[in-house]
Amino acid sequence: MAITTNAICNSFKEDTLKGLHDFTPTTGDVFKLALYDSSASIGADTTSYAVGIAGQVGDTGQYAAGGGALVNALVSVNGTTAFVDFDDLSFTGVTLTARGALIYNTSETSKAVAVLDFGGDKTATAGTFTIQFPDANDTQAIIRIS
Repeated sequence: MAITTNAICNSFKEDTLKGLHDFTPTTGDVFKLALYDSSASIGADTTSYAVGIAGQVGDTGQYAAGGGALVNALVSVNGTTAFVDFDDLSFTGVTLTARGALIYNTSETSKAVAVLDFGGDKTATAGTFTIQFPDANDTQAIIRIS
């Protein structure tokens, strides 16, 4: 299995109903985003981030295996859809190729939240690699519950 689609992880859905994830800005849980190449096998059935899983992007420039912290979580609701957004995330001075990413909660034993599929390999060579999140609304935000 490869990264083939964007997905909210099934375990995240269950964990959310158990009250395990707190997206409150500044006082809530710490969420990170880790990068993966095309050999990774992550998807909706991924339950957590773990060091050493095949396909993880290794250390380069400002990027360290395990990824970077997602900041300024903004939780909103519009109509019947709740959603969360984060600030865009950039890594500088990197040379890497990534096919996708995993958002996970470091405050809750690295539990998986969502898998991102970039739709193809994205690269940076001695440059900046930026994850630009879509608009924070009920139809485009990266994490939506309706």
